[in-house]
Amino acid sequence: MSPDPVRGNAVSMSAGRNSALSGNGLAVASMLTWAAGFPAAEVLLQTWPPVALFAARLALAVAVMVPIWLLIDGPRRVLNARWARAMLVGGGGLGTGMFLIIVAQKLTDPVTVAIIASCAPLMATLLEMAAGTRRLRWNFALGVLVSIIGGLIATSAMAPAQLGLGAALAIASTGLFCWASMATARDFPELSQTGRTTITFVGGLVMASLLMFVSAQLGLDVMPATGLDIRQAAMLAMYALISMGLSQIFFVASIGKLGVALTSFHINIAPFYVMVIMMVMGEEWNSTRALGAGIVALAVVLAQDRRRARPA
Repeated sequence: MSPDPVRGNAVSMSAGRNSALSGNGLAVASMLTWAAGFPAAEVLLQTWPPVALFAARLALAVAVMVPIWLLIDGPRRVLNARWARAMLVGGGGLGTGMFLIIVAQKLTDPVTVAIIASCAPLMATLLEMAAGTRRLRWNFALGVLVSIIGGLIATSAMAPAQLGLGAALAIASTGLFCWASMATARDFPELSQTGRTTITFVGGLVMASLLMFVSAQLGLDVMPATGLDIRQAAMLAMYALISMGLSQIFFVASIGKLGVALTSFHINIAPFYVMVIMMVMGEEWNSTRALGAGIVALAVVLAQDRRRARPA
């Protein structure tokens, strides 16, 4: 008996909708947890040099996530993983990008960095087109354009503390993060989502250790100005385990369902999340920035394509 094409198409469309729904849900969760790290970093950067905060963040995340990874994937899979590739993706891409965004926030402020990251959809789209995993369709191009407009509207609502070098570092960080996240989802198919994230964090920690050593040799500050108290410990845990570890797991899982370009659209809503968190901490509400976030959300809907990009 031949298969029912109508039923088959209905099942395929239903599976596609479920995948898009879960992928967007994972992206929202990723951005919410990522946004929580900006206020935490703002507190820590008052007494921590950027290189010290970078190293401490990765060290704590790796210390917690490696045992979990061992339980999920098993020792044999961990030992046989593509460690050389992880050093390149995690150290050269993810680790370097993390360090640059910390320095960018030190030079500017949390919301400025989150808004500058709104160029992520454009960078991610170019990466997917270069990799041959996405064809530029009209609705996706329109979504990119609307997303950028939303980011510009959100940007117009603020007076940045300082741009220039800080903005350049934030843009470079965004490009590295998009590439590293795409490579993380693509290059370690034998690992769980936790394993893919953790192995690249280990590569990032190697980069952080190298930067700490070089900074110390140059006579730069590599230690916090004050001792670690309970408040700073809580902020560091949020910054390392929630804003980085949990957020990256959600982000990589979303890329597996939507692709890096569409997932990165959600980064444009992060300034709104940061604003809400900062408002809870005492900052004022900004309607213009909220409007920009709403426009970005519309861009995500416009860019949805029933014919998904080919897996990387």
